[in-house]
Amino acid sequence: MAPKIQKSDAEWRQQLSPEAYHVTREGGTERPFSHEGFPKGPGHYVCVGCGAQLFDGDQKFESHCGWPSFSKAGGAIDEHSDTTHGMRRTEVRCHDCDAHLGHVFPDGPPPTGLRYCINGVALRFEPETDAGA
Repeated sequence: MAPKIQKSDAEWRQQLSPEAYHVTREGGTERPFSHEGFPKGPGHYVCVGCGAQLFDGDQKFESHCGWPSFSKAGGAIDEHSDTTHGMRRTEVRCHDCDAHLGHVFPDGPPPTGLRYCINGVALRFEPETDAGA
């Protein structure tokens, strides 16, 4: 297994927007409904910190919770127990760079029953390209 991507605080701050830095490196949360929607169509959602593939576009659904939601992780996701703010939740982080992404809840649609509630600033959408074109 490859070692985690490690950068200095200064390198992360240079690479990321202030809000993306706060969310991914400090475990923050963007305000609900503050992130513009991602384009429709086939593609993948990748980590803004390292580009690791996290979710497939076909797993995204509208949960009306204020953050992008996915029913299944499609890539490099680690789960950790989170007891901050007086709650018991499951935090999700990028496996490759340890970026905080959001949380996963057991109230999603079938067949998984999961809702990965992810900060939009932690993601970048990469549309599928037609390799034959």
